[in-house]
Amino acid sequence: MGTGELTEHGRSTGLEGTDLQPGMAVTASGRVSVAKMYEPAPPKGPFTTPQLTRIDEALTLASRETGLDFSIYLGSLGDDSRQGAEALHDTLGAQGDNAVLIAVSPGERVVEVVTGHDAMHRLPDRAVKLAVMSMVASFKEGDLTGGLIGGLRMMADQAGPDPRR
Repeated sequence: MGTGELTEHGRSTGLEGTDLQPGMAVTASGRVSVAKMYEPAPPKGPFTTPQLTRIDEALTLASRETGLDFSIYLGSLGDDSRQGAEALHDTLGAQGDNAVLIAVSPGERVVEVVTGHDAMHRLPDRAVKLAVMSMVASFKEGDLTGGLIGGLRMMADQAGPDPRR
């Protein structure tokens, strides 16, 4: 292979007892080189790649449409779930005023929504409660992805279009 000769499937290479399989070649030094298919590791977590794509698209559309920065956290929130969700929201710094965090802790069966100072004027508590009730109903049916996307859409619809446009 090193000098340009081609190998054929099953042809003897001069190496005792070695038949080349597809993806194998003998180098000029006599070493057998084997090509292997690269298969990326599947994502670790509760979502498949298509589900992550759908969630990302819903987050992007909700944020673009409303001008609010929507984000989702999935994991443990600690003993005081509200305090844990607010601490996560605080990590957003100055961007937090215009942000909405949906924090879901499936193990604790808790959903918390934290809105920033500016976001809370566009997203009243009643609308958030309705969205959370919708999400919880989907979660009970085992549809984590659908619940998150549905809740995002409900909140985005309630917040309305970005007033700065």
